[in-house]
Amino acid sequence: MVAATRLLFVRHGETLANREFRYIGVRDDALSEHGSTQALQLAQTLAAVQVHAIYSSPLQRAYQTAVPIANQHKLSVQVVDELCEGNFGAWEGLSRAEVLARSPQDEQQLLAWERDPALAPPQGESFVMVQERVCAAVTQLVQRHPGQTLVLVSHVGPIKAFLCQALDAPLTSLSRIFLDPATISVIDWKSSPIVRLVNSHAHPGWEQARWLQLTTI
Repeated sequence: MVAATRLLFVRHGETLANREFRYIGVRDDALSEHGSTQALQLAQTLAAVQVHAIYSSPLQRAYQTAVPIANQHKLSVQVVDELCEGNFGAWEGLSRAEVLARSPQDEQQLLAWERDPALAPPQGESFVMVQERVCAAVTQLVQRHPGQTLVLVSHVGPIKAFLCQALDAPLTSLSRIFLDPATISVIDWKSSPIVRLVNSHAHPGWEQARWLQLTTI
């Protein structure tokens, strides 16, 4: 029997736009100063894990998070385009409130998009499309690394889409999963995947978790 491949999905560290909950998909924001600190904390935490390969989205906020982890393990960062965040099209850089205020048509499209993962933002990409490309790419990586441990540095949309696949949950479950920046989610990928960990931020201390600092639930 082939052993499971352990997938350590890492959401990139914080960007300034993340603090404002803006839609940043293919926009290539760099890490904030705090995000760079988070990347170092991730590297220190994952030093205890035997890692065989490190893959990253091409966007710099992911790549900048991956580099300290790779340096810790004396590995190179291999870029996989399919790990990129979804494209938010005309809504790139906007907050949800700004999209709703943009026009009645945008409001209607946004509310429909939040209900139906097959729909996409104007000139953007649907969550169905994101899930298809991420799952195809990870399947190839698993075939390349049977029984090994991989670090995959990606973004909130692709990671949540892959978690839905692993849990055999509908993509409408995306809104029920919260992932902080610079967190780790672990999936043992085999014929029956096992989700070991979701949204772990034990490395900086759980009291620093962004969800804990939100004033509304």
